[in-house]
Amino acid sequence: MTSYTRIKFPAGFWSGLCQLGVAPHEVVRKAGLPLTIINEPVVNASQYFSIWQAYSDIIGDTAKGIIKLTTSFETVHFPPTVLAAYHARDYRDALTRMVRYKQLCPPETLLITEKGDAYTIELEWLDSDQPGPAMVIGITLAFLLELGRRGTGQPLTAKSVEFSHFMGDVQTLESYFGCRVQIGGSRNKLTLHRSDLHLPFVSYNAELLEVLTPVLDQSLNGYKRSNSISEMVKWIMKRSLAGGSTNIQTIAGELGMSNRTLQRRLHDENTTFNQLLTQIRRNQAREYLKDPSIDISEVAFLIGYEDQNSFYRAFRVWEGDTPSKWRAEHLDTNLINRPSFKL
Repeated sequence: MTSYTRIKFPAGFWSGLCQLGVAPHEVVRKAGLPLTIINEPVVNASQYFSIWQAYSDIIGDTAKGIIKLTTSFETVHFPPTVLAAYHARDYRDALTRMVRYKQLCPPETLLITEKGDAYTIELEWLDSDQPGPAMVIGITLAFLLELGRRGTGQPLTAKSVEFSHFMGDVQTLESYFGCRVQIGGSRNKLTLHRSDLHLPFVSYNAELLEVLTPVLDQSLNGYKRSNSISEMVKWIMKRSLAGGSTNIQTIAGELGMSNRTLQRRLHDENTTFNQLLTQIRRNQAREYLKDPSIDISEVAFLIGYEDQNSFYRAFRVWEGDTPSKWRAEHLDTNLINRPSFKL
């Protein structure tokens, strides 16, 4: 399981294929997936990557496939997240919206940096150990430029482009982006001319944005709450404490990601694996100690300590007191007076 198990797949993708003369069922068959997936609004990460790789294989040249689909994708098929960018006030507003709402459509994410006359958008995978096909990278970055061209009505060019993957015919890409394209770099990034960002969008629609923005923001807030890696890790830890399987390798595996990716995701949420483990152990210890029916040695076992002395040392750090003294001050009288029933 990962935080992006369910990925929204744009229905317009299949219409775009038809415009290119590529039958959707051919792509699905090439991907080794059931034909019914064409009508599915969401797919998992494996299916998502397989579909894009199949499209790339059928087209033959990655660069050709990138430009064809990017330029032929009709505005009428834009999903709400892209419509909010297409109808933005200017190019900067559009890109800001694209980066913000991209969080609703993993498994890739976009990062912005500004320096001098350069405005750089970098694509990163949420799981760096499972990067997607070159086709997805190329189309994602190419569409950011395409968005500016369609929105402003002007033939904008990029300042520079860098890809870490082999992308097919580089000259085709350079012709589209209007700049040098570097292949085999360490990152995947599109750098725009900062001076283009102030250009107004002829497609600006304030009324539509008044409707779309609150809905998308609400969806984004809900998505973030439901996909907090910290909360998922704590839930697994709490469930696994007594079994002793609270090491990072086990929990990362259950989440479907590498140790390094899990550590990075937790860092993004301003915490660490050990901090969460300490938090869960402390909270659970307090709950167990309030129940007089649970022996202190059993409490140590229930929160994942192999010996009672280790638990005592940790508890003194947490509470500044021994478990027995803390228990004496915090016993739950409801549990003490609770009637017992024997068969």
